[in-house]
Amino acid sequence: MPLSDEVLAWVTLARAPALDSETLSTALARLGSAGGIMAASDAVRERSGIPARAREYLRRGPSPGASERKWLEHARHHLLPFTDARYPQLLRSFPHHPVALYAAGSIDTLCDPQLAVVGSRNPTAQGCDTAYEFSQYLAERGLAITSGLAQGIDSCAHRGALAVQGITLAVFGCGLDVVYPRSNAELSEAIEVQGVLISEFALGSAPLRAHFPQRNRIIAGLSLGTLVIEAALGSGSLITARAANELGREVFAVPGSIQNPLSRGCHGLIKEGAKLADTPDDILRNLNFSAIFASDSRPTPPGAGRMSGTAAMDKDHKILLDALGFDPADLDMLVGRTGFKPEAVSSMMLILELEGHVQAAPGGRYSRVVNRRAGGER
Repeated sequence: MPLSDEVLAWVTLARAPALDSETLSTALARLGSAGGIMAASDAVRERSGIPARAREYLRRGPSPGASERKWLEHARHHLLPFTDARYPQLLRSFPHHPVALYAAGSIDTLCDPQLAVVGSRNPTAQGCDTAYEFSQYLAERGLAITSGLAQGIDSCAHRGALAVQGITLAVFGCGLDVVYPRSNAELSEAIEVQGVLISEFALGSAPLRAHFPQRNRIIAGLSLGTLVIEAALGSGSLITARAANELGREVFAVPGSIQNPLSRGCHGLIKEGAKLADTPDDILRNLNFSAIFASDSRPTPPGAGRMSGTAAMDKDHKILLDALGFDPADLDMLVGRTGFKPEAVSSMMLILELEGHVQAAPGGRYSRVVNRRAGGER
């Protein structure tokens, strides 16, 4: 598909130095569009708040090369400026959020409720198993798993989500056409099919050391919370956790042996107020899903059932679903919480299960299904 002039303008603005979303918001209010900024004179750009370094870059009028145009013309490749409705709302609340995101894959997953799972690049076998199993369990219950595609905990988290056909997002510290590490090229391809790859860095950008702290902050900014599994003191994973804490998002840490150096970062986080997570249910119990449901105004995907969202339920079904919460519960517990008759609860739970809002769990219990898609593209 041919690229519009507006997309090409955003590609140039996203590369310009000394430009941030706040500065661009002021310029856009005056000049109307990215194309308007590109078409304006240097004097008008200056009056619109564009700084000198950016104006110097824009005067040269650089445009995307042939390889970048070809990449952007792919149906599943996108450049999302911060003004785009598809730009993740949670990330937009992050101070100094990226001017634009390059994305490859299913961009509707960007606004799914996400949990960041991060940790050591050289974990123990137990750490790998924990990351895989937690991510698998949480992805089955509708949480998207977001990480950084690094070796170790990141890779295990992505693979755990993929194993159950869940959604996973990988945030790059380089251009999306530069897979790093190369050993994860196949994993990257799988994520692009089943989730989305994301980067704020222009195509062709190398995986520079200075890029990764910013990559880690984006991981935190996209997510409702951050789970740290095995991190030494000074680990980059702690940047993700502290960024999440600064944003008022939940931080979870898995404890370990006091003899294991990879436990010290997690123990430090717990001392600072992070929630101890020794089961994935600890995470479901503490995440604020309601904020996502309240702000989710995306259109219903094609093929979704008539009750694809809670807005389509009647009052009693909503009360029952709220009473279930996000921990498994049996019918007797739900009767006690709602005051409804047992036969009414049984009937309504069957309807909620058929409509995809709950699923049967072991021991005659039910668990809530969070934002699961019905037949649409993942």
